[in-house]
Amino acid sequence: MACVIAVFPVLWIVSTSFKPYEDVFDTEIQLIPETVTWENYEHVLTKKDGMFLRWMANSAWVALLTTLVCLFLSTTAAYALSRYKFYGRNVAFYALLVTQMFPGTLLLIPLYRLMNQLGLLDNHLGLVLAYATVAVPFCVMMLKGYFDTIPYELEEAAFVDGLGPIGSFWRIVLPLSLPGLAVTGFFTFITAWNEFLIALTFLSAEEKYTLPIGLQQFVNQYVSDYHYMAAGAVIVTLPALVVFFLAQKWLVSGLTVGGVKG
Repeated sequence: MACVIAVFPVLWIVSTSFKPYEDVFDTEIQLIPETVTWENYEHVLTKKDGMFLRWMANSAWVALLTTLVCLFLSTTAAYALSRYKFYGRNVAFYALLVTQMFPGTLLLIPLYRLMNQLGLLDNHLGLVLAYATVAVPFCVMMLKGYFDTIPYELEEAAFVDGLGPIGSFWRIVLPLSLPGLAVTGFFTFITAWNEFLIALTFLSAEEKYTLPIGLQQFVNQYVSDYHYMAAGAVIVTLPALVVFFLAQKWLVSGLTVGGVKG
């Protein structure tokens, strides 16, 4: 039953994406369209001077750069919090935790003023920094928990073999952390790929829109092209599915099982 509830809206969107305009507002629930058309996909991909592909490229660039920035910052911070005792460590950890308790909408005003001061409004770099501000605390907590599960004895053995802290982190800890890094990276990519409110607030030029903002253009005060919007929504899911299938072999834990014997 839970699967039906979860999958039904997705099936409805896929079905709508293949319907002609006159069938979209039919009140009868019909997942298999009587008339199947590819015109919706053709319209989305070719009309408006191919702007949809431009929006998709913008989303891919922003999501990928956000993922790389978040992985770098959160990996180093989480490793330091997991392995080293330093003054203010607990304060730093609880500060990250507290940031997760505020609704995201409350962060819009300070982030907007900050990006305005930096001259990064209507700029993809400003969007990446805003996404990183929101995602890094959660990523740090997620990765810290994963680093805690890696036995410190492995690093001690590496020290005996002549590796320093950076060498043991790079050659021992990171390879064993691939499942955690994959989950964190996948979470960050999907968050940046689907984010709407911050992008709507920060971006004003149409050629710089990301896909969630671009999809909104199909439904406005005077026109409701839900069939085009559904086709666009189906296309939007494809890159996310590609990222999932590329990362799925690491989306399981257990690589550290057997790392230490006895």
